[in-house]
Amino acid sequence: MANLKEIRNRIASVKSTMQITSAMKMVSAAKLKKAQDAITAMRPYANKLTELLQSLSASLDGDAGSKFADARAVNKVLVVAITSNRGLCGAFNSNIIKQTNALINETYAGKQVDVIAIGKKGNDILGKNGNVVANHSQVFDDLTFENVAAIAETLMNHFTEGDYDKIELVYNKFKNAATQIVMTEQFLPIVPVEGDNTGAADYIFEPSKPEIVEQLIPKSLKTQLYKAVRDSFASEHGARMTAMHKATDNASELKDQLTLTYNKARQAAITNEILEIVGGAEALNN
Repeated sequence: MANLKEIRNRIASVKSTMQITSAMKMVSAAKLKKAQDAITAMRPYANKLTELLQSLSASLDGDAGSKFADARAVNKVLVVAITSNRGLCGAFNSNIIKQTNALINETYAGKQVDVIAIGKKGNDILGKNGNVVANHSQVFDDLTFENVAAIAETLMNHFTEGDYDKIELVYNKFKNAATQIVMTEQFLPIVPVEGDNTGAADYIFEPSKPEIVEQLIPKSLKTQLYKAVRDSFASEHGARMTAMHKATDNASELKDQLTLTYNKARQAAITNEILEIVGGAEALNN
């Protein structure tokens, strides 16, 4: 059994760790509220924009918006892996890295697959394989629509110029503080809408529908990427809050176990001292 000093040092260390994880949990909870409100407020707009675009696209000829809907033979793929800049958030980053590697080694095996990392953790780990061609981790320093839209424009240029035949987004979708869903979402080419759509027939368009669609597609793509980054941002804080909550509980449980061990060791030491005193007294009497 460890001596009393070692146990006391371990208890002090666990208490210090517990204070840190508890503080991190509170910080993440505060940040989560703001991030959750942002993605919750954005989703209806993003969904409505997509619905409007689909409604217009379904009533147009196949040539409208063709530069973003050009379905080519898939030989070169670009994967946008959205992780975080910091760790201590459970399996948040590892799930994205695992899914990205699955796309590289399984889904698109034998094809050229490059990765654009949004988040330092993804860049550090995926970069070891030499697949990362760009890193946009700085976007989390000032997470605005304009900064994310600049990345979306780069992706659109890569596709329209023929650098890549397909672009996929891999990110964590926020469900609640304890649950994040790993999403693999096709960014480009635009997924065609199946079925007829007559919902646009009651509208008068100015300018023409093709012109409106040409303006809506880039805006919709920028919004799609921004929503993915926002989803990931909220998921990160939810995952970190949950991880720090579990870490605090584990530290508390370990502290209780160490305290019990310390008390037992202390009781054993006192008992031994009493036995030595009694034994010494008996020896003097004899």
